[in-house]
Amino acid sequence: MTTYTNKGPKPEAGKFVSFHRVKFWVGNAKQAASYYITRLGFEPFAYRGLETGSREVAAHVVRQNKILFEFENMLNPYEPKEIGEHLIKHGDGVKDVAFQVEDVDAIYKRAVEKGAIVVKPPSEMSDENGTVRYCVIQTYGDTTHTLFDLSGFKGIYLPGYRATDSTGDPLTKLLPKIGLNFTDHIVGNQPDMEMANVAEWYEKNLMFHRFWSVDDEQVHTEYSALRSIVVTNFEETIKMPINEPAPGKRKSQIQEYVDYYGGAGVQHIAMNTDDIITAVTNLRARGQEFLKIPKTYYTNLRERLKTSKVKVTESLDVLEKLHILVDYDDQGYLLQIFTRTMQDRPTLFLEVIQRKNNSGFGVGNFKSLFEAIEMEQAERGNL
Repeated sequence: MTTYTNKGPKPEAGKFVSFHRVKFWVGNAKQAASYYITRLGFEPFAYRGLETGSREVAAHVVRQNKILFEFENMLNPYEPKEIGEHLIKHGDGVKDVAFQVEDVDAIYKRAVEKGAIVVKPPSEMSDENGTVRYCVIQTYGDTTHTLFDLSGFKGIYLPGYRATDSTGDPLTKLLPKIGLNFTDHIVGNQPDMEMANVAEWYEKNLMFHRFWSVDDEQVHTEYSALRSIVVTNFEETIKMPINEPAPGKRKSQIQEYVDYYGGAGVQHIAMNTDDIITAVTNLRARGQEFLKIPKTYYTNLRERLKTSKVKVTESLDVLEKLHILVDYDDQGYLLQIFTRTMQDRPTLFLEVIQRKNNSGFGVGNFKSLFEAIEMEQAERGNL
């Protein structure tokens, strides 16, 4: 494992503030949003569609604290064509990862000078709540990044959307709260030998820097392996791990993703919580399914923690019961858990993570995670 300390030069203008929202292109946005509301504890937040004057697409936005997910679908049989083609190729999946920024034009100008592919140059959208300046650039696969400057906008979300009554769904009152706070990181899977190129794209075009990496010598099982580089902005508020498969005896979960997604794309979204035990207990009560971790993992964990400088304050019995993983170093630890895939195609899944003075990504758990996924791969006939 390598941790990087060199941030490189601070951008003279243009600042990346945080993740803004993740946009999914799906076959049925209304039902997809409802799933995240019922199973994951999100609340209805914003909407656009025929009733708001949007004639081509409908979008349902859900929120949990600072996490915003937008589900968008086409309204007409063949238009917009790009959504239909995206669904045929990828199935339901993440189309766009948006960042809140300061000075869109400076970031855009720098990216274009470095050769970034532009989907939409700096533009404005407005309504009675003000104006949002934004641009869209291409990243890996068919995925894009939208950069939003929200400084001139006072509305709840974006122009053209109306607020949705979060109290209108009776299930939000009946089901337990989860307590997911913000997007911790978003992972992109790449075909073999593409990871370094993508990491360099972020370094060159967005002035991100390398934060952390592992190679296949460190992350492997008997059957499969991966390599990963995490890139981040200067302020280190946005973390983007980039994965690729490494050759192994059998098909890795990264390769399975690439095969079923039809190329590079967002593999999982990690959501940060202050209390993972309550969050996972309540997610399970709502019917959300997670990967199963073998009992041997916890037997080995207990032995290793006996000689650790770090004291895990949560009950290991409870963590084992909930299938929550623990990774640690001499300074602190993190707790994490992974859902099963969120759709029938074995592509996107979600992560819940709690950090206690640990800024890593659970490298000590990668082997166990891989083995848990390999059990599901075998069941699917894809190992």
